[in-house]
Amino acid sequence: MKVFKVTGVINKPNLKTPFSKEVLALKPIHAVEKVYAEIGSKHRVKRFQLNIQNVEEISPDDIENVIIKKIVTGE
Repeated sequence: MKVFKVTGVINKPNLKTPFSKEVLALKPIHAVEKVYAEIGSKHRVKRFQLNIQNVEEISPDDIENVIIKKIVTGE
């Protein structure tokens, strides 16, 4: 599994919130789908309200999420 960092903006009425999320996925398109599902379910955001700006693969040294880092490095 690879680790991707997905960044973008949530565009709700009267509110624009930037976000950055690290996810485990095989391909960048799978990472985007996972972000749509997670943010949509937790924050009640529709897909058209999410503006994904960047998807990049990150190295194990750059992972900030502690849980994902333990899964990838096996520590």
